[in-house]
Amino acid sequence: MRQQNMKRDWIATARTLSEALPYLQRYTGAIVVVKLGGHAMGSDEAMELFARDMVLLRQVGVNPVIVHGGGPMINEMLKRLDIQSEFVNGKRVTDAATMEVVEMVLSGRVNKRIVQAIGTQGGTAVGLSGKDASLVTCTPTAPALGFVGTPSAVNPAILHQLFEAGAIPVIAPLGGGESGETFNINGDTAAGAIAAALKADRLLLLTDVEGVKDKSGALLTDLEASQIHTLIKDGTIGGGMIPKTETALHALEGGVRAAVILDGRAPHAVLLELFTEHGAGSLIRETV
Repeated sequence: MRQQNMKRDWIATARTLSEALPYLQRYTGAIVVVKLGGHAMGSDEAMELFARDMVLLRQVGVNPVIVHGGGPMINEMLKRLDIQSEFVNGKRVTDAATMEVVEMVLSGRVNKRIVQAIGTQGGTAVGLSGKDASLVTCTPTAPALGFVGTPSAVNPAILHQLFEAGAIPVIAPLGGGESGETFNINGDTAAGAIAAALKADRLLLLTDVEGVKDKSGALLTDLEASQIHTLIKDGTIGGGMIPKTETALHALEGGVRAAVILDGRAPHAVLLELFTEHGAGSLIRETV
């Protein structure tokens, strides 16, 4: 009986691989930008699964780019160092002391954890921030917020070089100012700007919810840009989902083929989205 069960499992695995073939062919050579949120990073086991999936993408010819957040880790370090935060309209003011912690946590602890996890799974990853190689140039988002930046220019040349070398870029959402300042960038915003500069095939925003839902709580799996505007106006999309959907729309306007908001806590969410018929989240595309 046990051998029969194992045989059925092997057959199911083989069938899944066979059914994935058209999608594997579809994404060969494609650029996929993945925003890994602080909450979606989860446990060491979740990080291991995510890293393995990224290595698999690279192995089958996809060019993944990882842009990560790190809010929970930043909050933890600020608390440990007894650095008090101020907020303006719900947004953290990033003063000089806070900026030092943000850069230390994002470029150090978080970035290198992801790079190491990918290396452990047999892949090659290179960690960098938006400050490196003039990748992301910023302007201040609002004077009251301090060193919080909005991307004004993205130069993806270094990323193309890493693709050619077979490496996976892992990017901390920091940027440089025109006067040499360092700016903290919202992770979703950074991912959207980088995806647009690369004309990526997909922007995947991994978060801690399934995706965009209607008022009854049902997942909306396929949306056009015009529908997003309507859903925001009527209150169906609210709270933290508004900036995520707006990031998706800006990415589409910049040349990204489609954006997807999906639950990064679900095992193999990226693979399910790219290589199965039904996907795994809310896909947003330009209005036809």
